[in-house]
Amino acid sequence: MTSAAPTDLEVAHLLADAARATILPYFRQTGLVAENKEAGGFDPVTVADREAETAMRAVLARHRPDDGIWGEEFGQKPGQSGRTWVLDPIDGTRGFISGTPTWGVLIALSGADGPFLGIIDQPYTGERFVGAPGVARMSGPMGTVPLATRNTATLDQAILFTTFPEVGTAPDRAGFRAVSDKVRLTRYGMDCYAYALLAAGQIDLVIEAGLNAYDIQGPIVVINAAGGIVTDWQGGPAHQGGRALAAANRDLHSAALDILRTF
Repeated sequence: MTSAAPTDLEVAHLLADAARATILPYFRQTGLVAENKEAGGFDPVTVADREAETAMRAVLARHRPDDGIWGEEFGQKPGQSGRTWVLDPIDGTRGFISGTPTWGVLIALSGADGPFLGIIDQPYTGERFVGAPGVARMSGPMGTVPLATRNTATLDQAILFTTFPEVGTAPDRAGFRAVSDKVRLTRYGMDCYAYALLAAGQIDLVIEAGLNAYDIQGPIVVINAAGGIVTDWQGGPAHQGGRALAAANRDLHSAALDILRTF
């Protein structure tokens, strides 16, 4: 008798487990080398990024060989199923090489209409944030709890996060500052952990620009499952990357969008 094939959610957990086991031995280790992928800037990659994506691709080769793969480090592999696993083995490599626990493993499963399953995993803290049809939960050192976004109604009471104080282009920066000027608190340098905190009901807004699809697809599903909303700066889909506005609820989203869509 053969065992039943794992569900998509079970495969997603296997991917996160494989990445976590691969990455953790490298975190905060002296001598870790970061190569630069960006001429004229700094976009680091390490052996941990590459080995983690390799480990995840091996899981998919075993359990979902007909699905496509889109990973940050090794690009796209076409599939035959119409579905694609979108992988960022370490989102926030700058934070990773600096020793901060703001980086994470991002996993999404996407179909013709965009992503419908997502995980944000923080291996060092042991936290995993999961969104899927009928599923919105996080697990960690304090156990497993449901995810639910906050009900903050106005910008003047909101907490806003972003990864960089200098967001993208000059218009991107101006748009971000215009919202930042209206909120109660702005914090920087959080990488994908900002999206996890929004889904967990700790903050209210995340605004970013210059994203790739693998930076945002997992967070979109987790935040949507928790009751939030993620769009681009014009209110359209954000799953192909670019500019993103993530909000805890529609009131805050509308207020921030009214500002951002003019930039």
